[in-house]
Amino acid sequence: MMDLGPVSTRNSGAQAQSGSQAAAAADKLSSDFETFLRLLTTQISSQDPLDPMKPEQFASQLATFSTVEQSVRTNDLLERILAGQGAGGSGDLAGWIGREARAPMAARYDGAPVTLYPEPAAAGDRHALVVLDASGTEIDRRVIDGSGDPVAWDGRLRTGGAAPDGVYRFVAESYEGESLAASAPVETYARVSEVRFAPDGARLIFAGGVEIGVEHATALRALD
Repeated sequence: MMDLGPVSTRNSGAQAQSGSQAAAAADKLSSDFETFLRLLTTQISSQDPLDPMKPEQFASQLATFSTVEQSVRTNDLLERILAGQGAGGSGDLAGWIGREARAPMAARYDGAPVTLYPEPAAAGDRHALVVLDASGTEIDRRVIDGSGDPVAWDGRLRTGGAAPDGVYRFVAESYEGESLAASAPVETYARVSEVRFAPDGARLIFAGGVEIGVEHATALRALD
């Protein structure tokens, strides 16, 4: 099993630094915001009644006021997000290792049936499960009922023989007559073997090199 210690430490350090920077930026913006309020109030109360501020000038300053306020709120939100990640984001994901995650992803076939979870069909009068190999070539196609019930693919091909061990993708297709009405990747469960932290977010790694962003996982379960 991959040692996540150094990764988690670097990630936590980066989060702490980012959180500190966000807090400093928010403090500065808050100070500027309060200063702006005082200046605007003083300007309005001290203006010459015979030569008041023009409406367009006042509107422009109010727009600036709104921009500063929005910046403060945005930085406050960023600080809360970073704090939440630092509170357990990487630690929680480390707990996924060894469990099974469900997602619309490719799966490794090793001779044992692969259980698939197509979405209930929203259109069409006939439905099919399409199996694609690693190159995207269709190797099998079989009729399904479109109910959304789990389907087991046992690797046996309609042309005869069995599919070799490897990574395959599964797509559910629905047809109206001869026209394709809908097509969607099919979800399956696979055991998480590794969690990687990348600049664009955490990645889940599965057998056969299958990799997805953690945001694509729709369920998580313990192994039987």
